[in-house]
Amino acid sequence: MGYTITEKILMRHSGKKSIKPGDFINAKVDFCLGNDITAPIAIKEFEATGRKKPFDTSRIALVPDHFTPAKDMRSANQAKVLKDFAEKYGIENYFEVGRMGIEHVLLPQMGLAKPGDLVIGADSHTCTYGALGCFSCGVGSTDLAAAFITGKCWFRVPESIKFIYKGKCRKYVGGKDLILHTIGDIGVSGALYKSMEFTGEAISKLSMDDRFAMCNMAIEAGAKNGVMAPDSETIKYVKKAIKQNKPKRKGFKKYYSDKDAVYSKIIEYDVSKIEPQVAMPHIPSNIKPAHRIKDVVINQVVIGSCTNGRISDLRLAAKFLKGRKIKSWVRLIVIPATQEIYLQAVKEGLAKSFVHAGGVFSTPSCGPCLGGHLGILAEGERAVATTNRNFVGRMGHPKSEVYLANPAVAAASAIKGRICHPEDVL
Repeated sequence: MGYTITEKILMRHSGKKSIKPGDFINAKVDFCLGNDITAPIAIKEFEATGRKKPFDTSRIALVPDHFTPAKDMRSANQAKVLKDFAEKYGIENYFEVGRMGIEHVLLPQMGLAKPGDLVIGADSHTCTYGALGCFSCGVGSTDLAAAFITGKCWFRVPESIKFIYKGKCRKYVGGKDLILHTIGDIGVSGALYKSMEFTGEAISKLSMDDRFAMCNMAIEAGAKNGVMAPDSETIKYVKKAIKQNKPKRKGFKKYYSDKDAVYSKIIEYDVSKIEPQVAMPHIPSNIKPAHRIKDVVINQVVIGSCTNGRISDLRLAAKFLKGRKIKSWVRLIVIPATQEIYLQAVKEGLAKSFVHAGGVFSTPSCGPCLGGHLGILAEGERAVATTNRNFVGRMGHPKSEVYLANPAVAAASAIKGRICHPEDVL
């Protein structure tokens, strides 16, 4: 019997000679991370053990990205816990404001997550890195504390679902639309504790940014992880990241699913039939094609997050906004996911297009995505966001509404002042 990518990585890191779904294993961790919400709890538990130092100071990342720059005293204290821990133990990958970015964009960009790795993070969207061909998933803060101490984490080996995407994507359809369509099809628990393996000719034609967006939202279908086989596009991205940032761990290993690997399901999609998608309130599976949404007037547009805050996302949105103005009642908030992406946006003139259109730029931050700051919604307000969740109260008041979409739909909607298909503004 063959193995899937996920099973091969877990088997290698657990030291076992064979493995099957349902097995409980202890596996070595290549890299682990925490942010300003989750890491303070892990740090408290670590300190309570009396441990003199973490298992490896080069394999831990601490990224204050949720409430930073600190919005109040409480968030300032949370961030300070990370900084003090990093200074006390010499954590090499601590990213202060000015050098930080949204963690799930920053780590791949820095070459800290690579093909074949096993990565955990005390944040549910750690599954993003599966786009590189690694096993990555979110864990609890106490599991992170245990990893700080032992360099290991426990797992139940998940079953895998194989998703095959055939055909050629339509214009203005990308990874965000493919994953929204998938979640709309299988539901928010359709891949509960499963590994979502994304394959097919349409996947091989996606940019790395689009692949990250897909794996990022695997958790919105209840998945343990999302994963894609590494190809030439993956290796090009990884080698560039390693060359530019020179991480201590430079090696990586490529894994591919065997032809006789066992899947709990195999699901196929013809992407040529998929249009730009919008997730209606208040659940990511409540999907409608953008052109079928009529008369939904909006108050805010957010372009950013660990899902769609990368440079290609900003380029796509700026294409619509250049030379145009957003509606007077709309707030357009643009959040580049890292400082490098921000600088590239300035260099290419994208920032100018956003500002001239009536938008504002923010420092890298999760900010409004989780109702943190920099874009909280008032009662009755509606937002189109390139983020990943639209639960009740997710971005502010319980009686506000969040609509999830790709950057093209978001930008076009800002111009129209209502949710629309991108082609409605051309």
